[in-house]
Amino acid sequence: MLLAHHPSRVHALREPSARDPWRVLVSGCIANWPCGVDGTSYGMGEKSAEFLSLPTLIAIPFCPEQHALGTPRTMPDIHGGDGFDVLAGRAKVLDEHGTDLTEKMVAGARAMLEHAQRERVELAFLTDMSAACGSQVISDGCRLTETRKFQKGVGVATALLLEAGILVVSQRDYRTLALLRARLDPGYTPPAEVLDHHEHAWTREHLPGPHPRT
Repeated sequence: MLLAHHPSRVHALREPSARDPWRVLVSGCIANWPCGVDGTSYGMGEKSAEFLSLPTLIAIPFCPEQHALGTPRTMPDIHGGDGFDVLAGRAKVLDEHGTDLTEKMVAGARAMLEHAQRERVELAFLTDMSAACGSQVISDGCRLTETRKFQKGVGVATALLLEAGILVVSQRDYRTLALLRARLDPGYTPPAEVLDHHEHAWTREHLPGPHPRT
């Protein structure tokens, strides 16, 4: 379930404490791993460091693309659907050269789910727009074309986590992240003006309509 579309689930999470923190699966790049396609963290780690350092949270990083394809690597994107369609055999993951990465991406997704279940995670904090970890918006075909196309949908690993009942939030879901932080840090007051990714002006303008499978 995508937390940004079901904010009541934030309040339904158990009370975290320093002695019994939330166990949160985190995309490797958000945890500052140099696991991006170019061997960097895309600068993601610095943006989330304060959130991930809260004593009421244990970050459990994993990168399904690095696990399956190594780092550095070519750019995987989904063609013909989203992560659910890949799992069902209706869509493929190809890189910018047309190489079929579907089998490896599914294997990476399964490894991420196994890691999450082994570590008993309670929710996942994942990188949006990724063919593996995207949860709100992903590319529609190769992102390296002259005019990049987008779609509402999820990546392959996110689809598998959602099918297993693991809650997912993205790094662009600012409203939901603020609500989560307020649960983790009772002294924190969520700002009123922040929005989740599907509420952003760009998303509403370019990708209208409901998010599938929420």
